[in-house]
Amino acid sequence: MQEARHLALPMIAGGVVIAALYFGRVLFITALVAIMIAFILEPFVALLVRARFPRSLAAFLVCTVALLGLYVTGIGAYSQLTSLYDDLPRYGQQIADLVDEAQQKLQATEQRTYQMLVPARQRQQQEQTRAQAQQAAEQSRRRRAAEPPPPAIAAPGPTLIPEVRIHEEGTSIGEYVYTRLNSFYQILLMVSFIPFLVYFMLSWRDHINRSFLQFFRGEDRMVAARSLEGIAGMVRAFVVGNFLLGVLLAFLSSVIFWFIRLPFPLLVGPLSGFLSLVPYIGLPLAMVPPLFAALGVNLFPIYVLVVIVVALLHLVAMNLLYPKVVGSRVHLNPLVVTFSLMFWGFLWDAPGLLLAIPLTAALKAVCDNVQGLRPFGKFLGD
Repeated sequence: MQEARHLALPMIAGGVVIAALYFGRVLFITALVAIMIAFILEPFVALLVRARFPRSLAAFLVCTVALLGLYVTGIGAYSQLTSLYDDLPRYGQQIADLVDEAQQKLQATEQRTYQMLVPARQRQQQEQTRAQAQQAAEQSRRRRAAEPPPPAIAAPGPTLIPEVRIHEEGTSIGEYVYTRLNSFYQILLMVSFIPFLVYFMLSWRDHINRSFLQFFRGEDRMVAARSLEGIAGMVRAFVVGNFLLGVLLAFLSSVIFWFIRLPFPLLVGPLSGFLSLVPYIGLPLAMVPPLFAALGVNLFPIYVLVVIVVALLHLVAMNLLYPKVVGSRVHLNPLVVTFSLMFWGFLWDAPGLLLAIPLTAALKAVCDNVQGLRPFGKFLGD
């Protein structure tokens, strides 16, 4: 009975935590995104603090510059998207032409395969059978056309038009629209809090660390300090490392795409660079934006160059740069990474896929520094 109680309590607690993460995902995702942005901006704040700036002023300056950079980037992306929207009819025609060409090639391939595999006599018999079936269908159509028309039917009396319950359909559509708008409003409201959260996290970082350690006593305080430092180191290595790699890939992709005369290089370059960092499916995702942009040129050498450039940049970044910048701090085995992507993707959809690895790395940092949880840390490690 005692053992069952010891097993039941952690299971109930785990279920409550998972339910809270699922139903409060907008709140948790907002907080985690703010934490990741704060980790990215912290080195710049520390640089200004070493230059004798007050921490609050340094955080304000860094956040202001970051918002200005985001605004300028948004203007550039908007201009590129506007040009792309104007060219969408041409891209649609190119896609339709490619689909028609692929269908014609497929039909020609099927015809050649049919001629190779089916003997000539059998083909002749099948063609005769098909011709006879068509002839019989034509004769049946002629007989129906030669038959006299059916007698006219007297006009029926007034009929009652059934009532169409439009109000119920309108109500369901209205509820659907209201639900979507309500969700969008919640997301927009939470996003508006991110700049303030980032600023307060940067300006009050030392106070937050000291206050957090006040919850522990004696040796537990040392364990909490080491765990907090390990979490900060792992998450900072992952977030800052991925951000720097994404910026590098975006810059190189944009320059190369501009050099080969690919349309919209300032839009597809950053998209391809940052999509390349998505676990497991980064390479095919990174090829989608430049290949779509290449439809405006529609030349086979351009398609080949795009595939080669994206593949080379992805392989160099993931096999040479990523282990040096990120992999030296985030030690997670591939099985755990896969399960974490599945778990957090189920709970939080697309944001969960982006946050799965830093969350799991933070959990491993806690397990590595707590004596009773070290076996779990070894299990999560590589």
